[in-house]
Order: sequence, then structure tokens, then C-alpha cells
Amino acid sequence: MAGARREFPREIESLDQIFAFLQAFAEEHEFDARTVFCINLVVEELFTNMVRHNIGGSDTVTLGLDHDDEQVFLELIDIDVEPFDESTVDAVPVDAGIDGRRPGGLGVHLVRSMVDDLEYEYQIEDRRMKISVRKVLEQ
Repeated sequence: MAGARREFPREIESLDQIFAFLQAFAEEHEFDARTVFCINLVVEELFTNMVRHNIGGSDTVTLGLDHDDEQVFLELIDIDVEPFDESTVDAVPVDAGIDGRRPGGLGVHLVRSMVDDLEYEYQIEDRRMKISVRKVLEQ
């Protein structure tokens, strides 16, 4: 990914820095407000899941951003973690009442519904998890 890339401390408190990084990228490339809202929400959910749920982990998570005329690409990389493919999480029965659902999975459901592509890669050698997202820009 050739656009912008930055490492953030692997802690929830990094979200303010992440949002500032996303905002600067969005302003530089003149993204519309709906796209900015979407990428903020998607990155917040994926980053938070990495911090809270990935077993192991280095001190940082890398966030990469890129775009072309039609879409934006996001990439989050967490190193030295156990494999967990968020794209295989069972669909959440969003129409079920509170008693018909079990906790978890709603954030992943929301991410899937907001993006055009979500891919997961895992490299055993360095226990490297990469989540790649593609979102078509609003026109």
C-alpha cells in the first residue's frame, strides 16, 4: 500500500490519534462526509477488536490508507498474534429480539454492511494478521 502508513500504540487510547490521522488523509484527498464517517467507524471497530480480542500482539498496530479515483483502501496489521478471521464470524440475527441473540459480532456485522470488500490474511512465520478493506467512494 503506497498511500499513508503509520503505527499506533496497541491501546484503546490511540483512537484519538487514529481519528486525526484518518481526518488528515480524508481532507488531503477531499473525501465526502459519508465516506469519512464510514472509514472512521470501520477503523474504530477493527482496531478495537484487535486490541481487545487478539491473543498476543506487539506494542503497535499498523494502519495503512490508500485510494484511487473510485475507492479507498484500508489495511490494519497486527503482529505476533494468534489467527482470528473476522470475516468468518457468523452473521448476527439483527432482526431477532434481545433474547434471541448472544453477545458479540454486531461490530463485524456493521463493518461488513458498510464496506465493499473485507479480506483477512494470516502469515504463520511472524504471526501477522492483516485485515484489508475496500470501500467505494460516494459520488
